[in-house]
Amino acid sequence: MDHYLAAFAAVPGHLDFARFGPPSRLVCEAAADVWGAAAAGDVDEAGEDDRAREQVERLLGMPGADVALVPSTSLGLFHVAFALRGAEVLVSRGEFPANLYPWWRAEELGILRVCDMPADHLEAPVTPERVAQALGPATTAVAVSAVDFRTGWRADLAGIREVIGDRLLIVDAIQAAGAVDLPFAHADVVIAGGQKWLRAGWGTGFVAASPRALAAMVPRLSGWTGVERPGGYDGLRHLSLPGAKHLGLTNGSPASARMLARALELIDTVGVRAVEERISARVDALIAALDAAGVVIVSPRRPADRAGIVVGRWADGAAAARRARLAEHGVAVTAHGPDRLRFSVHATTALDVLPRVAELVSMPV
Repeated sequence: MDHYLAAFAAVPGHLDFARFGPPSRLVCEAAADVWGAAAAGDVDEAGEDDRAREQVERLLGMPGADVALVPSTSLGLFHVAFALRGAEVLVSRGEFPANLYPWWRAEELGILRVCDMPADHLEAPVTPERVAQALGPATTAVAVSAVDFRTGWRADLAGIREVIGDRLLIVDAIQAAGAVDLPFAHADVVIAGGQKWLRAGWGTGFVAASPRALAAMVPRLSGWTGVERPGGYDGLRHLSLPGAKHLGLTNGSPASARMLARALELIDTVGVRAVEERISARVDALIAALDAAGVVIVSPRRPADRAGIVVGRWADGAAAARRARLAEHGVAVTAHGPDRLRFSVHATTALDVLPRVAELVSMPV
């Protein structure tokens, strides 16, 4: 683990990994190497995509899945939404907007139908029980976040798979991939950007799709690199490539591919389980510090239900003022509405900073 931790610059006050995870020196060097070569006229991108895809396959453990590289979770979700012709997708309105607009836009175009998952409030966790109650005879797919951005709730992917049967399970994994050892093999599609917990930087991400999911897709949001003979400039429509390669829109960035590969290779040296254990220890320490300071915790406390997110709530509506105070002391967090702060810690988070953070947020505003 020491070599993994040493790969990152010390950023003691960064408690905002659910928004952005500062990349390792290896990732930054990978980007610099590619752009340095490009500046000298070397634009050979061969092999970078394959290397990154291999690492995604190792990370997820989805046998037989095909991987495409995308620059963001949002684009990956749009790819899938626009490809699922005739589907009825069940999704909670409590999802992050990136996991709502693709389905809504596809519905507006008549590509599929969206079914809302009933709930008394947006923070209701997506549990197997809720999914089972909301399933209808026409439901063909369920879309869910592996870890909820708002509450830090960890989805029970195995339980959801059990209740949905042979329907497609589409997982937005951006708040989980690289930080939580989840059974992604239960999913048909897993999508994640790499700029958060993977710490791969902006412009990195992937879509992994099972053969069953690919069989249900019709290439629609697909461009000239997603077809056979992309270099055959003959003015004719070419057949789509098989598997996830049909998601190609244009040439991707070799820098992004190398950055993602390096980030995943670094994680692979210690394993996601080890990263998760360190994150969990820091979540425990943060919750203890906030409890001692009298902060109301509204995120899951049980390790089985949580990931790296801790959410505090205040009745005075002064979350923005608390966030500003933290920023003045070099601490970065996210404010959600007037009453909440979202803290998110990683394996590299220093334990000794957490009591001071709790002290700062508990002071009168």
